[in-house]
Amino acid sequence: MQQQQIPSFPTIGVITPHAAAGPEAEWPLITGHRVDTRLARISAPGGTVTEPGTPPTSPAGLRSLADLNVLSGAAACLLDRGPVDAIGFASTSTGYVIGHIAEAALLEQLSRRLRVPVDGTSAAVVTALQTLGVTRLQLVHPPWIDRELNELGAAYFRNEGFDVVATVSAKLPNDPRQIQAADVVTWVSNHLDDAAQAVVMGGNGFRVAGAVEPLEQRIGRPVLAPNQVLLWALLRKLRIAGSVSGHGSLFQH
Repeated sequence: MQQQQIPSFPTIGVITPHAAAGPEAEWPLITGHRVDTRLARISAPGGTVTEPGTPPTSPAGLRSLADLNVLSGAAACLLDRGPVDAIGFASTSTGYVIGHIAEAALLEQLSRRLRVPVDGTSAAVVTALQTLGVTRLQLVHPPWIDRELNELGAAYFRNEGFDVVATVSAKLPNDPRQIQAADVVTWVSNHLDDAAQAVVMGGNGFRVAGAVEPLEQRIGRPVLAPNQVLLWALLRKLRIAGSVSGHGSLFQH
């Protein structure tokens, strides 16, 4: 199939309910600043676009924001600043809370309404695992992901037919800004379940894209990081010629 030719430097919008930096911090590093990232944060109850308020972290709070009108409102803020080629919903935990079927339906509705490709982090992981032929995985979450979200994450993938052989929150600094790629590589390597065919790291605030390549080299199996896999999924939807190198075997597919 001939690849569609679109601008070499796409503009991708990011919608997120979270306060921590995610794709907007990692995508420029992954792509060598070839992707222009435009961010809109969903305002928490009582917040505004400029002052989003305290974002929810509970399942009930996240579920309340997983609404087509809420996402469309955030997307409107992106589009007010000019057109975008695609939009990513950067919230792994929201996908966990509502489940893959509801998440996929929500993303498809948003895509039809905005007339641009849309994908979400958890949904992108499912696509990536299927593309790689992985059936057994280990989930690694940042320390701020609690037991309830760990269990919801495992259930999310099990409901899609994957065998989640282990689900853990990494013993790393609780501040995303203090997490170093070398420490992620060491911790995951030392806590890897031998049965896992791949490692999936969840949470868009878990900025671990720099750990993907060295970790794959050490453990000899694919590693999916949240912002890496969301970017891969959106570039795949855009059918952009060329590839990203140095950030995991996923970009070879």
